[in-house]
Amino acid sequence: MPVPEAGRAPATQAPAPPAPAPATIPAVPRTVTAYYVLLDDGGSNGVRFGCNDSLVGMDSAAPDSDPLPAAIGALLQGTGGAGMPGPGAGPAREMYNALADSGLKFLSGSFDGTTVTVYLAGALSLGGVCDIPRVEAQLTQTAVAAVGAIRAEIYVNGQPLKEALRQD
Repeated sequence: MPVPEAGRAPATQAPAPPAPAPATIPAVPRTVTAYYVLLDDGGSNGVRFGCNDSLVGMDSAAPDSDPLPAAIGALLQGTGGAGMPGPGAGPAREMYNALADSGLKFLSGSFDGTTVTVYLAGALSLGGVCDIPRVEAQLTQTAVAAVGAIRAEIYVNGQPLKEALRQD
C-alpha cells in the first residue's frame, strides 16, 4: 500500500458522475385518414362526386401500426352524423357515412406498389341509389390514401365492389 506524501491527502477514487438518462422521444400518435361524405355540398369542402356530394377526409388515431386495416377499420366503425362535424366556417354540418348501416369487416389487404387490394366480409346495406357512389368513393379513397396507391380493388364477400353494389 503506498504511503501518502507529507501534506497530501491519500488519493481516493471519485465516484463516476451519474449517466445521463436516455433521451426519450414522445411517441407521435399515428393517424390515418378515412373519407366521409358531405351531402349535397357540391364540392365546396372536398372532391365533388355522385349526387352533388363532397368527399372529405377525416383523420383519426390509428391503434394498429399497419395503416390499411387501421384506415378501413376507422371508416367501417365510423357512424357519421354525431361526433363527426364537417369542415368549413359556415353552419355546422355533419359528415355522412354511407357504410354506417353495413356490417362489414376488414379481412385482409395488400399493396403491390401501385394497387391496393382490400377484402371485406359481411352485409352491405345501402340507404338508396346515391349510396352506391358514396360507398365506392369512401372505400376506394380511404384504401388509396392509407398506402399511397394509385388505384384500389375492393372485394366484398369475394365479389368485386361494383358487383356487390349492384341493386337488381
